Amino acid sequence: MNKSQRIAAMALVLALPGAALAQDPSTRSGQAASTGSGQAASTGSGQGWPTKPIRLIIPFTTSSASDVLSRILGQRLSEMYGQQVVVDNRPGAGGLIGSDITRQAAPDGYTLTMIGQPHISNALVRADAPYHPLKDFTSVASVASTPNIITVGKSITAKNIPELIAAAKAKPGTLNYGSAGVGSSSHLAGAMFVSKAGINVVHVPFRIGADSRTALITGTIHFYVYPLPAIMNLVKAGTIRPLAVTTAKRAEALPDVPTTAEAGFGEYRSESWFGVIGPSGLPKRIVDRINADIVSVLKEPATRDRIVAQGAEPRLGSPADFEKMQREEYVELGALIKQIGMKSQ
Repeated sequence: MNKSQRIAAMALVLALPGAALAQDPSTRSGQAASTGSGQAASTGSGQGWPTKPIRLIIPFTTSSASDVLSRILGQRLSEMYGQQVVVDNRPGAGGLIGSDITRQAAPDGYTLTMIGQPHISNALVRADAPYHPLKDFTSVASVASTPNIITVGKSITAKNIPELIAAAKAKPGTLNYGSAGVGSSSHLAGAMFVSKAGINVVHVPFRIGADSRTALITGTIHFYVYPLPAIMNLVKAGTIRPLAVTTAKRAEALPDVPTTAEAGFGEYRSESWFGVIGPSGLPKRIVDRINADIVSVLKEPATRDRIVAQGAEPRLGSPADFEKMQREEYVELGALIKQIGMKSQ
């Protein structure tokens, strides 16, 4: 491809609605952040690829957990490839829209998606799901796992989980909890909390992440179970009050926030995960190339530090490992959704 063709290809991808160059949120003004780890060598056998920018679809809004992680990963891959990894936020329908764009894309390695639990749970919950979460895609690489964090707004005086549950039981049907949409990981985590706590509260789904955070800050939403990277900056700023992280150990980035067990609700635990997929039929040589490069980036100390600072942990593995995890998740989430009576709204 000559120089003029490269420029034309770049312009085409950058013209995509909602597209933004993949970079750390703190450097979106156009200056690339220094990773301090040097340029990693590209690995794998996908010779001849990439020859143009790569589109990385995020099924949720900017500042969502998948968006934050994608910008960290995308920036390093852009540096490795000498081609931009363009982050394209396509929110809607709890993540269905973004995933379905990838399903329909050409299997050439130039359209990928950063998925999480909603990719699977949404397809299980919604009768109108346009895809099968396993059969219609190619697993490429796991990226990270993260605890969820139970947070409360200003209108809630509860200082711990037992007090929150007591407040909900004192006034059934009065309190509410937010989510990023029906079938999202925050919806699933919130519904599971409600079920295990035995409380009667109202689910309020949001399409725009910023709206959900504003509602929590102002007290319109009473509590929310967020994937930690989506809310880390507000927790650290003291804007919202965290009650507990939902994993067995405390988050490295928030050592003062207790686990659910330490907070008096040990029967509840949930975790979010994130990984990259492509359309069905993606050639193995390209899958192996992208996987090897993502693993290489995640092993960099500087990249790991940036991911951990957002409340997540790198999750390494082969394409087969990631596919196996999703298959197990498909079965487990299906059983959980049935158990807690989670339905499309």
